[in-house]
Amino acid sequence: MNTIITSKEAILETSRKLIQENGWAAVSIRSVAQACKISVGSVYNYFDSKSDLIAATVESVWCDIFHIPDGRASFKRFTDCIEWAYESMRRGNEAYPGFFSMHSMSFVGEDKSSGQELMAKSWKHIQDGFHMVLMRDEKVDPAVFDDVFTPQKFVEIVFSLIISSLLRQDYDCSGIVRMVERLLYR
Repeated sequence: MNTIITSKEAILETSRKLIQENGWAAVSIRSVAQACKISVGSVYNYFDSKSDLIAATVESVWCDIFHIPDGRASFKRFTDCIEWAYESMRRGNEAYPGFFSMHSMSFVGEDKSSGQELMAKSWKHIQDGFHMVLMRDEKVDPAVFDDVFTPQKFVEIVFSLIISSLLRQDYDCSGIVRMVERLLYR
């Protein structure tokens, strides 16, 4: 038994590894505790239930998939950000097989509200990043936007298209990139 106190992040990292190696069915309080070499009670210090552990793991996977690597902290063009997102989804699908299809149906049941809140938080964080990139893109024609079609609304639409591609496991962004180029860069 590991006598060193394990952090919440270490537990989530172990949960992600279990998913990568054995799929979602491998994640339980007991299996995570065993993989961390800690007691079940130690896991319960951070997570009240298996649902809480799964919800936090889902959020952790989203963060892992959409983590911007060092050196790519800023995109020059909004379309570069879209291409990066699609490449991240492709890599995420390889690293976490079945995550996107499983994730779309994972929060059906008694404890779905906390999972949905974490998913919404993750998605908002991603959208905020897209919005920041859009606002910094010097090539965007400002006349594209108005009081109804705002930059935020545009990001929401683009993000919806990305999520649709994600659920279809279609990682070809050429169509959406071309559409965005025609709209933003006049």
